[in-house]
Amino acid sequence: MVRKSHFDPQRVREEIAIAAARMIAEDGLDYATAKRKAARQVVGESRVAGEWLPDNDQIEAEIREYQSLFQGDSQPALLRRLRVIAVDWMERLAPFNPYLTGAVLGGTAGEHSDVHLQVFCDNPKEVAIHLLNANVQYDVSETRHFAGRGYVETLSFLWRPPDERDAEPVGIHVALYETDDLRGAVRADARGRTARANLQAVQALLDDGAITSFTN
Repeated sequence: MVRKSHFDPQRVREEIAIAAARMIAEDGLDYATAKRKAARQVVGESRVAGEWLPDNDQIEAEIREYQSLFQGDSQPALLRRLRVIAVDWMERLAPFNPYLTGAVLGGTAGEHSDVHLQVFCDNPKEVAIHLLNANVQYDVSETRHFAGRGYVETLSFLWRPPDERDAEPVGIHVALYETDDLRGAVRADARGRTARANLQAVQALLDDGAITSFTN
């Protein structure tokens, strides 16, 4: 087992970030799980203090580096496919003010990634009716509110575009928010990044052939 006292915290953070990025890029782990497993890999079973752990921004930077080095021939095409599917469903859900979020927007999505959408409307239950009328069978779960205000209902289903009969289906997750939740939700943070984008913004990424992060 590695003794933490023999290492500089900055170097340990870097090693954990690199290991977590590989797990996310290759195995599709979420950030929290990858960070936890990477920490055990680097420092063993000892309890890891916060100063030894990288933040999500550092891990995301390492994901981009990993994808550039090892997935440069495949990841851009996978990302574009997911963004095309996202635009398709944002058009289908246009009456409910849809926004794209997550790795598909950020540009780090890969073969294990799902499409994460947020809709904002006066009656979120109408989204469920809309899907049922379209013969879409979904599962219901909860997602933590992006502002930390409890949880919101989320409708999830698998989707395979009609022209991709042999392709693997993609998971679609639609988080249901009230219209008032949108106020201030698309403001940029201190680094000028936004966590979600509307249909026009995502379509612009496709039209420009962009494969890098919308949030950079």
